Amino acid sequence: MARTRYGAEKTRLHFQRQGQPQLNQKNTLTGPGGVRIRLQISLRENSMEDSLTTECNPYEELPEGRTECERRISMRKNAVALASFLLLLVAAVIVSCAKPYHAETEKYYFVATNINLPYWQEAQAGFLDAAKALGVRAELIGPETYDPGAEATMFRDLVERQPSGICLSAARTDFFRADIDKAVAAGIPVICVDADVPESKRLLYIGTDNVRAGRESVRRMAALAPKGNIVVITIPGQRNLDDRLAGVADALKNFPALKLTKILDDKGDWRNAFDQISDLILKKEKMDGIVCLEAAGGPGAADALERFNMAGKLPIVAFDKDPKTLDLIEKGAISSTIAQKPYVMSYYGLKFLDDLHHNAVKEFKDWRTAPASPLPSGVDTGTAVVDKTNLAAFREAMAALPKPQ
Repeated sequence: MARTRYGAEKTRLHFQRQGQPQLNQKNTLTGPGGVRIRLQISLRENSMEDSLTTECNPYEELPEGRTECERRISMRKNAVALASFLLLLVAAVIVSCAKPYHAETEKYYFVATNINLPYWQEAQAGFLDAAKALGVRAELIGPETYDPGAEATMFRDLVERQPSGICLSAARTDFFRADIDKAVAAGIPVICVDADVPESKRLLYIGTDNVRAGRESVRRMAALAPKGNIVVITIPGQRNLDDRLAGVADALKNFPALKLTKILDDKGDWRNAFDQISDLILKKEKMDGIVCLEAAGGPGAADALERFNMAGKLPIVAFDKDPKTLDLIEKGAISSTIAQKPYVMSYYGLKFLDDLHHNAVKEFKDWRTAPASPLPSGVDTGTAVVDKTNLAAFREAMAALPKPQ
């Protein structure tokens, strides 16, 4: 009651100061001409007390020493706290009962060959980074040397273990075709990365357009040696490298002054490249440039030229960006290299596998029974030319990659 009268008095004084109609002590507003308006005024100090102002006597004391209003306010505060607690409890129960998107048993594999090469270490970094981002387990496996037979055996054994998905770089297409089809028929998603098996039922190829990469190698060589005899170092029978060789042959049509005179097989070992280039030098074979279509050939060829004091005198266009190749570019022993993107290939390869495992792309009800793969048929990750002008940027990027555990 006292609070209402105090409020009315404040209102009356306010009107008086402004020269406006006045409010008397009976809460009646007197305006011009004697018109009277009855007002009901209640000041509310906070939202908790709003309904209590007219419902209780603030001076009515209870036996325990609290007023009725205090008791009611306390009860309401407790009710709000209890309701909040119950809401949090229900939310926690819902979250704990929800099935996680990724199971603890999920594990993805990348199968390759010659996995000690820096190229595959970079691919492993991308694969493991994707796994960390998704919260799944992943592993790169394969023989430590170039051994298509051993790689095929490891792939076959892996399929029997029913993994969540497999990325595969097939050293020889004929070694893998039937086993890829068997894996897909068993509901295991298989994606070819870096080296394709297009005749199989693999669901996607992600990697370099190798024919285009072969053409780029010739264009770089033509800028360095416009005419003469070209030697190519490759691994015949490996699908991706055969595609690069096809690109070389196609591009040479545009440079008739350049002739492809030798195709060497280094079997993915720089020492074989070293021996074969050394042999050509000893036999005084005419060479005006060397094009390497796989990673080991460039360092092997450069070391052979160094042996005969010919470093930098014969242009070499290498392939990939392993540390030794980059060092030789800095020294001028290798002119440039065609760099692939193994990190990018494997990173997105695992993410595509995860989408397939969880049937996340809803073009069809289930990719396993769909008439076609719900993924793109191919993803070209592109290449980049590395030479002295941009060498520092590539080195910095390589140094930042996570190291294998």
